[in-house]
Amino acid sequence: MHRASFGLIYGSILVLSLLMAMDEVRDGPFEAALVLFGSVFAVTLAKIFAEVLSQAMETGERILTRKAFGAAWSHSHSTLLVANVPTTIFVLAGFGWLDVATATAIAQVFCVFVLVVIGARVGWVINHSWWLPIGGALFAGSVGVGLAAMKYAIH
Repeated sequence: MHRASFGLIYGSILVLSLLMAMDEVRDGPFEAALVLFGSVFAVTLAKIFAEVLSQAMETGERILTRKAFGAAWSHSHSTLLVANVPTTIFVLAGFGWLDVATATAIAQVFCVFVLVVIGARVGWVINHSWWLPIGGALFAGSVGVGLAAMKYAIH
């Protein structure tokens, strides 16, 4: 569960950061979807490569094994999972079912929601009380809201 949470948090922050840098209105929704998923995929592959190499350095095991790549992939698929939803949202905008500004807002809300849920889960794991999950949700959600707000401030 720890690795899945890491991937969900990492993916949400990565998607929000990419959305902040992109100009979806100018480039169009299909290009935004391609850039978004392609960038997350490239970063995920780089992360897998780094994990495989660092594992080999720590253990002395060979790097080109099915086990090494399987373990690294299992630690990274949740990052890609988070990117799939915003990518799909931009594809829907490309088909005319949403406008690009709405697609961007929905993608940001999705990522913030993931951060809020994970933040609440962390609070619950730390202390099974009512206030720590709320604090964790507010903290993690505020990071996402901050990144989303920065996009509008920059553009």
